[in-house]
Amino acid sequence: MLIVMLLPNSRTEPDGSAVIRVLSHNIRSMRDDTEALARVIRACAPDLVLVQEAPRFFRWRKKLARLAAAADLVILTGGATAAGPAILCSLRATVERTEDVLLPLTPGLHRRGLATAVVRFGGARLGVVSCHLSLNAQERYDQAGVLLDRLAGMGVEHAVTGGDLNEGPDGPAFRRLADSLQDGWATAPWGAEATWTSTGPHRRIDALFATRDVEILGCGVPLGLPGVTEADLKASTDHRPVLAALRVSALVL
Repeated sequence: MLIVMLLPNSRTEPDGSAVIRVLSHNIRSMRDDTEALARVIRACAPDLVLVQEAPRFFRWRKKLARLAAAADLVILTGGATAAGPAILCSLRATVERTEDVLLPLTPGLHRRGLATAVVRFGGARLGVVSCHLSLNAQERYDQAGVLLDRLAGMGVEHAVTGGDLNEGPDGPAFRRLADSLQDGWATAPWGAEATWTSTGPHRRIDALFATRDVEILGCGVPLGLPGVTEADLKASTDHRPVLAALRVSALVL
C-alpha cells in the first residue's frame, strides 16, 4: 500500500515544541551504492537517522563520517562501539548525552547493541535509541524487553526508537514493543509499508516507535518523496528506510 501526502518539514514552534524528521535505515555496512544511499538520506531531510549495520571494522569511523557528511549530517554516537547500531543527526540537534550499550551475548550468535542519546530540539527534549534485534526468536524477544527498560530508564518524557526488528508486526518481539509504544506506521501511515527487501519489498521488519506523548504526523517508507527514486532505494542497501515526522512538546520546567 502506498499513501502519498505531504509530510511535515522540520520546524520549531513559538512555544518551544518541535517537529522533527526521524529516519531508520539498515545500511548493510555500506557495501552497496553509497552515493545512492546518501541521496536517499539527504532527500528525507532527517534531523535524526537511526542506523543499523553501520561499518564495524577497518576504518569504520571514517566510512560512517563520510556517509554523514555526504548526507549533510554528523555522527552522534554508535557504530562498532554499539555492535552496529548508530545515530546520525543534523546540526539542529543539541546533544545532552550519549551511550553505547552492548547487549548480553548468546554463544554462537552475533553480538548486538543499542546506540542511545538524549537530544534537544528547541524546547523539546527527546530520548533516542537505534536497535537491530537478533535473528533468534527468543533472544529477539528478550532484547525487546531490554530496549523498553532502557527507554524507561533514560529519564525523559518523550522518546523515539527504531530499527531492524528481524520480524513483522505479528511477531512477539514486535508486539512487545507495540504494546508499550506507538508503532509509527500503524498510527499514522504515510508512504509505503514494506521494508524488506529493497528490490522486492513484501514484509515490514523495520519500524519506528514513539512514546505515547509524542504526536506521530506520518510514518513509512519514503517512496514518492521528492528526490527518493526507486532506483536509489534498490541500489543503496537491502532494506528500505522508514521515515517519520514527529511533534514533540516542549519540556515543562
